[in-house]
Amino acid sequence: MTSKIRIGIAGYGNLGRGVQAAIAKNPDMELVGVYTRRDPQDLQLASPAPRFAIADLQQHTGQIDVLILCGGSKSDLPEQGPKYAALYNTVDSFDTHARIPEYFETVDVPAKAAGKTALISSGWDPGMFSINRVYGETLLPDGETYTFWGRGLSQGHSDAVRRVPGVAAGVQYTMPSQEAIDRVRAGERPALGTREKHQRECFVVLEDGADAEAVREAIVTMEHYFDQYDTTVEFIDEQTLAAEHSAMPHGGFVIRSGNTSDAQKQVIEYSLALGSNPEFTSSVLVAYARAVHRMNQAGITGAQTVYDVAPGLLSPKSAAQLRAELL
Repeated sequence: MTSKIRIGIAGYGNLGRGVQAAIAKNPDMELVGVYTRRDPQDLQLASPAPRFAIADLQQHTGQIDVLILCGGSKSDLPEQGPKYAALYNTVDSFDTHARIPEYFETVDVPAKAAGKTALISSGWDPGMFSINRVYGETLLPDGETYTFWGRGLSQGHSDAVRRVPGVAAGVQYTMPSQEAIDRVRAGERPALGTREKHQRECFVVLEDGADAEAVREAIVTMEHYFDQYDTTVEFIDEQTLAAEHSAMPHGGFVIRSGNTSDAQKQVIEYSLALGSNPEFTSSVLVAYARAVHRMNQAGITGAQTVYDVAPGLLSPKSAAQLRAELL
């Protein structure tokens, strides 16, 4: 009998909880440890699993086949990605698009040196949307690609908001322009600026004594996150945040509008409607953990992206099963 893929979780916020749920849906995997910066004994898990301090990862290299990094992209992953790629095969969801090339290089060097495989920037965007952007451009070379997000709660941007000094808690929603979507679906190929496609809306609970205007300015001018968008910041209390903003829906569209001949328009669309952003992202991370394990066994090392992974490697089914059942 084939042994199960041993998965470790580094970080137990919304994403870590989602990864634990996803592992339970994949019979060829087992969760061998949750690693936290908190006191492990105080960690409340959704279901029983071994709990460890994150410092224990230095000693557990022989016990984990793939470590899934569940920290935030702003501060956690830039440090953890290179550090743990030197010890484990890893999967992460680094989602600061403008910094992906730089992050790839910082992870690639230690992973290659250690003979490990590190899949970066997995999830739905970057991730599944990235793949569909490539499909669209390749199949319709004469065309334009458009990505719309939301309306939904962004984990990465919400994490960035919460790290602003003076913010006690907060969430951020991305909202697409329906007018822009309709024009693209009609095959117009409009030239749309960043501000014409989306708006961002933040709901923030301030720390006692915090300067609201200073917090607002820090958010709306944040590079790579809010500076290119029309962003509103609304200050609310903790009760309102819990009552009205505890769900984490998201979704969006990748649309390629193009021509296969001068007279023939074609439109390709891939869409997601997610009830839980972190749970879906976690499901993608777990599928790519399977691929990373297989790639490392095949001798493929260093940093990888979703572009480097054959679709069949994601599935628990054999190549013969896939040809018979899904091709």
